[in-house]
Amino acid sequence: MKTRQLITLLFLMCSITFYSQESKKEKIKALKIAYITKDLNLSSNEAEKFWPVYNSYDEKQFELRMIKMRKIREELKSKPIDAFSDSEANVLLSQIDNLEDETYQNRKKLIIDLRKIISPVKILKLKQSEDDFNKTLLKQYRKRN
Repeated sequence: MKTRQLITLLFLMCSITFYSQESKKEKIKALKIAYITKDLNLSSNEAEKFWPVYNSYDEKQFELRMIKMRKIREELKSKPIDAFSDSEANVLLSQIDNLEDETYQNRKKLIIDLRKIISPVKILKLKQSEDDFNKTLLKQYRKRN
């Protein structure tokens, strides 16, 4: 009986932790959407076309930064850098280079797609808005810690 209660408790705690992390991610995403919407002053027609394109871009960037880069970081932490052979280091450098190229190509695709939806000035505002949002978020994070 105690084992069953322990398993249930562990499952509940894992679920709460996962939900908490997901809700933080969703909360940040909602704040980012509000921040960008306010800065860009999108018309309803523009917003209807803009958000699916931007969300697709943002999801891909998240995948590149968080999932693929995490694998590279884990590999780098697996042993001291001096312990890597030249061939292992070359493989990691190629992976990093490919990741950076994918990130750049994703951003380039966003700009190409957005040119069909919003003005070039609003695309520049988007870049500025993203940077400002990230700076604000980082400042708030530093204040809490």
